Amino acid sequence: MIAYPPLESSKGVPLLSQNRQFQWFNSPTYIYPMVPAYAATMLQEAGHEVLWADGIAEEQKYADWLTRVEHEAPEVVAMETKTPVVKSHWKIVGDLKRILPEAKVVLMGDHVTALPEESMQSSQADCVLTGGDYDFLLLSYANWLDGKGSLEPGIWYRDHNDAEVKNTGKFDLNHDLNNLPIIDRDLTRWQLYSEKNGNFKRTPGTYTMIGRDCWWRKGGGCTFCSWTTLYPKWRARRPELLADEIGILIERYGVKSVFDDTGAFPIGETLRKFCRLMIERGYNEKIEFSCNMRFGALSLEDYKLMKQAGFRMLLFGLESAQQETLNRINKNLTVEQIKDSCRTAKQACLEPHLTIMLGYPWESREDAFRTFDLAKYLFEKGWADTLQATIVIPYPGTKLFAECKDQGLLNTLDWDEYDMRQMVMKSELCEEDVKEITQRMYKLFMNPKYVMRKFANIRSFEDMAFILRGAKKVAGHLKDFRA
Repeated sequence: MIAYPPLESSKGVPLLSQNRQFQWFNSPTYIYPMVPAYAATMLQEAGHEVLWADGIAEEQKYADWLTRVEHEAPEVVAMETKTPVVKSHWKIVGDLKRILPEAKVVLMGDHVTALPEESMQSSQADCVLTGGDYDFLLLSYANWLDGKGSLEPGIWYRDHNDAEVKNTGKFDLNHDLNNLPIIDRDLTRWQLYSEKNGNFKRTPGTYTMIGRDCWWRKGGGCTFCSWTTLYPKWRARRPELLADEIGILIERYGVKSVFDDTGAFPIGETLRKFCRLMIERGYNEKIEFSCNMRFGALSLEDYKLMKQAGFRMLLFGLESAQQETLNRINKNLTVEQIKDSCRTAKQACLEPHLTIMLGYPWESREDAFRTFDLAKYLFEKGWADTLQATIVIPYPGTKLFAECKDQGLLNTLDWDEYDMRQMVMKSELCEEDVKEITQRMYKLFMNPKYVMRKFANIRSFEDMAFILRGAKKVAGHLKDFRA
């Protein structure tokens, strides 16, 4: 069973699956978890019976989800976890072992990759999969339980005989992603994630993932990104395989929007070949395609080709308007490149989406307001269409966490508090300042010029529905960061 247990909280709905930054959302968003979906498909193709039990996306009560697990009685339950919910998952592991004492419970994700021994000691988990290829590793573990083959590197487990905790050493990202199967979207209940997602202008929508994870690797990548723990090296599939997958999503499932969740979509000839394939096969007329992208990576000609190929939104990590901050978090980026990329992407009629973080230990209130001013400038110029603002959180395994721990900048090591509802790093900024500025960021959507521009660009009922859904999301975020 690939499982996401419901996590009932007054804070809202947990944005857990396939996510680099965890949040509780008042307005729920569900992201299709690509790597677990690959795991389910690979396990089924290898002859294992597979169940998909995402109690979060199914909006189940925890008691009902637990009853279902007890009724289905799986031999293995695998759960993706993250820092802010790992303690809750340890308790859930105990509940699972109580109702199914013989079942093996597996934890996977960036937190347990950084601290595998912690979860083996703090819970009754039978196995921890480290690294980002936990689809391959989960298959290895399931086969090993059946007496087929040996365990791959990167697995912590309790020995069959004496319950001693053992491990197979450091994970090795040596799997050829071109050998991944086409995901069984029916098995993995893709429709649960096809509507309630702000990345989709037209629905139903779904996710793809051409690479793992971000090609920016100099100096180890961005110091705050939790997925640098999972993917310390970059790999990507051939563009033909992604184009084939797009064709299946269109013809078999009627998908209208696709978001590729690779940390940064490949550039250069891979990008251009994928665009040409989308155009040659006519897929650009049938879906809207969006992805993560880095500032300063593309030319106007690239952006124009992407628009022709059916691309709509590009998600850019702005993070801060302070050059010192951009340097310290290793973004390899200048403020001028931020402005230039937004302007150029809009010139090609694409829709830039900005991600922004507040609460860096070295930034002042004035520094944070400079970031707000940059976001406001981009919105007023019409060079950015949407944004999301969050409190920066240093996850275990990242360089930012190590830096803060070494310098005594952490307020707490209680993982429950790493959920973006409060600051966990010491800073000149107080928590009220950060929440106030974050709310101001979201109120940019209410700027009269922005609103008039959006309504002037309405061309269909889908455009209107997207604006209304966006307004609901903004209202939810204002509640998320209420002081």
